[in-house]
Amino acid sequence: MNTRTRIGIAAMLGLSLCTARFVLPSIAAERGDGAMQVAEASATAPNFVGIDRWFNSEPLSMSDLRGKVVLVDFWTYGCYNCVNTLPYVTKLYQNYKDKGLVVVGVHTPEFPFEHSAANVQAALKRHGITYPVAQDNASATWDAWRNQYWPAQYIVDQAGHVVYSHAGEGSYDEIERTVRRLLNATS
Repeated sequence: MNTRTRIGIAAMLGLSLCTARFVLPSIAAERGDGAMQVAEASATAPNFVGIDRWFNSEPLSMSDLRGKVVLVDFWTYGCYNCVNTLPYVTKLYQNYKDKGLVVVGVHTPEFPFEHSAANVQAALKRHGITYPVAQDNASATWDAWRNQYWPAQYIVDQAGHVVYSHAGEGSYDEIERTVRRLLNATS
């Protein structure tokens, strides 16, 4: 075996070990139903804390929302994947807002230009977002929820418990089924 072959084998072995260390834990975190577990379900959903500004609403708290099904959507307008989820979140809000669903967007910026309230307002208008959105510039609500991803969705039941979480795009049907089940809706 020549030196080039040995180096190639060593590189493949190293890559395999890195994959096992970094990819397998994320696969292990995936639940059997295909949804990525973002954070453990908690006895009570964390509150919205450290919010710089509220759009489309007066300030909200989780205690104010008891009795409602709440979809908390962490996003930022500069995130391509976040923008791809917005039509689904907006449609869910339109379809179920009169049946007891409250959607709360939590805009947590990744980049300095995303801290601008005017830029967030323009994004809300551009994407037709009429549900409440909290501007979380200091990531205080992000941290309270132990969130790690853009986008991420959490569903909170009427008693205030986190019952579902998902990171990334997709699982739209599962999210809607969870909302419908909690609302006991048929349409």
